Amino acid sequence: MVQNGWPKRGLYSQAFSRKADIASVTVPATPLPVRDRALRALGQLPPFSPILNRLIASLANEDVSFAKIADLIEKDTVLAGNILRLVNSALYGLRGTVNSIRHAVSLLGVNKLRNAALSMSVSRMWNQIKTPPGWSMARFNLHSVGVGILSDLLAQRMDVPYAEGAFAAGLFHDLGLLLVAIGLHEEYQQMARLCAANQKWQIDYEIQVLGMTHAELSADALAAWNLPEAIQVAVRYHGSPELDPSPLESGQIPLSRVLNAADQHVKSMGTCISLFETQNNEYQTSDLLGLGERLPAILSEFDAEFAAIQAYF
Repeated sequence: MVQNGWPKRGLYSQAFSRKADIASVTVPATPLPVRDRALRALGQLPPFSPILNRLIASLANEDVSFAKIADLIEKDTVLAGNILRLVNSALYGLRGTVNSIRHAVSLLGVNKLRNAALSMSVSRMWNQIKTPPGWSMARFNLHSVGVGILSDLLAQRMDVPYAEGAFAAGLFHDLGLLLVAIGLHEEYQQMARLCAANQKWQIDYEIQVLGMTHAELSADALAAWNLPEAIQVAVRYHGSPELDPSPLESGQIPLSRVLNAADQHVKSMGTCISLFETQNNEYQTSDLLGLGERLPAILSEFDAEFAAIQAYF
């Protein structure tokens, strides 16, 4: 019988009572599966701040008081200052000066405030991580936030189930790639060599090296964080939304499809993860979503919001 990975003391003494036995006993090391090793890298991330814990909890529809979140933001001098600077920027064109987080909530609304606080808190956490050569955390942060902002703007204007999770889905859609970079050093180098040889990234490289896609790994990480299943599913299928099994009513668009469109558009701007992703100048967001005349106004709003928040990364 085994307890905590070791035999009970009596059996242990009996089995290893002779030196000859000790010399003859070998315990082969069984490497953990790639998925398990990658998810272990979640433990290498800096601990969540109190505000980030509350924000993550709010995504799971837990009983979270946004008044308490406002209090926490106000106690985080850097985060509070950045949010107030953002609210008072030309982006919102407000009359007068907003000098309290509670006032900012009333002006931006809960979702906008949460999105801004999430992006700033997560990027600050990720910036503390030691990453391998060739990985740009600045590019990773900008790409993630850009996809989050555009996903949110698109979901607001379309019939998308769980549209309120669009920003978080965009923010975390490439988390799996970060886990590979910090937790699977050998596999990361293999993928880097494959990308360098062909000057582009292909999903086949992930299957070849990892046995899975980074989207699957991202979704598994979000499950470990207890994020809502709708966000997990959108992230899992953001590279192949046609496979998304989410039930839809007539006229609805799955969140994974919105996420895919936002991801492709942000890449087309050149805001991509340099090692793994390449710019797609031929992509048109309307190709997937059929937004027609509504698209220019959405992209204009995105450009303004994305430009305003880049100053904080």
